[in-house]
Amino acid sequence: MKHRSRKPGDKNIIGAKVLAYRIANDIKQKDFLAQLQVLGLDISSTSLSRLEWQERLVQDREIIIIAIVMKTDPNELLDWKDAVALR
Repeated sequence: MKHRSRKPGDKNIIGAKVLAYRIANDIKQKDFLAQLQVLGLDISSTSLSRLEWQERLVQDREIIIIAIVMKTDPNELLDWKDAVALR
């Protein structure tokens, strides 16, 4: 994984959790992308990287499919406490 010298963006609140999940489960980005594609979410590695680094907005459909791949509830990804803190 590349070392990033700058802070994450503020375009979404799920990116850090997606990245943490991949790291904790030792899943390579290409393998995670393949799992997303099986469920109909076809995004590029650049797009996933930007999502994980919170530099791109995430569509509601994407959240649901990502949650399915991660075997979690979409609400766990959204962590409403984080969203309230953004106000």
